[in-house]
Amino acid sequence: MKVSVTTIPLNELDIDLLLIPVAENVVADALHTLSEQFGEIVQRAGADFSGAFEETLWLYPEAGRARRLALLGMGAPDRIDLERLRRVAARGAELARERKVLTAAILRPVVPLDVEATSQALVEGFLLAAYRFTRYKTEAELRDIERLVLHETPDDEKASRRGAERGRIIAECVMTARDLVNLSPDEKTPTKLARLIEQSAKKYGYEADVWDKALIEEEGMGGLLAVNRGSTEPPTFTILTWRPENALNERPVILVGKGVVFDTGGLSLKPTKDSMDYMKSDMAGAAAVVGTMEALARLKLPLYVIGLIPATDNRPGENAYVPGEVIRMHSGKTVEVLNTDAEGRLILADALSYARTYRPELVIDLATLTGAQIIALGTEAAAVMTNPIGDPQARLEAIVAAGERSGDRVHPLPMYEEYAKLLESDVADLKNIGGREAGSITAAKFLEHFVDYPWIHIDMAGPAFLKEPKPYRPKGGTGFGVRLLVEFLRDYASPHRRAF
Repeated sequence: MKVSVTTIPLNELDIDLLLIPVAENVVADALHTLSEQFGEIVQRAGADFSGAFEETLWLYPEAGRARRLALLGMGAPDRIDLERLRRVAARGAELARERKVLTAAILRPVVPLDVEATSQALVEGFLLAAYRFTRYKTEAELRDIERLVLHETPDDEKASRRGAERGRIIAECVMTARDLVNLSPDEKTPTKLARLIEQSAKKYGYEADVWDKALIEEEGMGGLLAVNRGSTEPPTFTILTWRPENALNERPVILVGKGVVFDTGGLSLKPTKDSMDYMKSDMAGAAAVVGTMEALARLKLPLYVIGLIPATDNRPGENAYVPGEVIRMHSGKTVEVLNTDAEGRLILADALSYARTYRPELVIDLATLTGAQIIALGTEAAAVMTNPIGDPQARLEAIVAAGERSGDRVHPLPMYEEYAKLLESDVADLKNIGGREAGSITAAKFLEHFVDYPWIHIDMAGPAFLKEPKPYRPKGGTGFGVRLLVEFLRDYASPHRRAF
């Protein structure tokens, strides 16, 4: 979708649908101003519109060039933040699709928020709500909205253009992640996923180096190799690198994404209904890393960032790893496998161990890791945990704040030492599950054994894939994590922020 900013008089805007966000306290004034440009019908409609959040009103103007107007309620002024603006714009996108319009415009509301951030939020909300995954549809869908115009005042035009452009880029990178998650499993085997990453790297200007099974064996990634043993498809390990000449950091920030391209549970087989049937989404962490690397390159963020993606499927093949087996990990630690469906932590542990070789400033992993995260937090927020190296409180505060600003919200869970006891094994250094209690935390405590640097773990099993749509988040892959990481890393690029 094309996105532009204009400052021409509102009534000269030749558009199929003009979206006008209005807060509760300014309805009368806003409608009076609009009636001067579009006719008295606008002001007369005021009796049917209060500006309450999610309220909408269609108008067909008597004057001006816009074919339709839609008033969008923003609610009470003190409740208007960037997330509410995204949701207002998302409602506008839904209205545009309902009327099958090709061109839409949004009048940027005057709110006590940064102009650039406001424009970014409006564009993100609209574009993400307009997203549809139609790759496998054989019959023509409704025509896509072709153009979005943001109407701006001349004084704020430059800031608005910057925000709108950033919003467009980030939304498109979220769509990359959504598309990868929504792909049929046969189109994203580990090798095919690696090829898609290479294509992305070539298109957007970062680097991608793909390891085959021989290199993975040479590196001794026992966790990744064990999970892969039941599959007919070999694993891959892909290293993504964005290192601009003006990078502010010598040592990298590393992003690790779980890349289980399909998870049957292995010999600890999952039930099909409401479980295995959604497991094409188990590589959503990897998808988020790919989308983020695209965004960093397109936004030219001055940070040295590396992405690591261990990829395999988890199947109950003839040589599949079994409960009771002890495997030796990349780090040299031994792990007793008690549940083959706790495979994501095994492949992540190898990647986190390999990350040590870069002496990273910070490592962040993202994974659809545990069903316990959904029980704890549902689909509204991911769980976030960290280790005690450096300044853990500052890390948590920074990632939580980035989540609030971006709309990809995260909520901290504790990492008390007592939880580690649940992973003690009688025959190995540790076991791969800790029992029913605190499943998300014990999974993180497992991973903590493989890190010796500042680290953030994000368990996003709930918000990464939805069974029912939410505002600007469709059924299926949501692209969760891309906006979170981009917002966090944009903030991290400020030198005073890199102390945790």
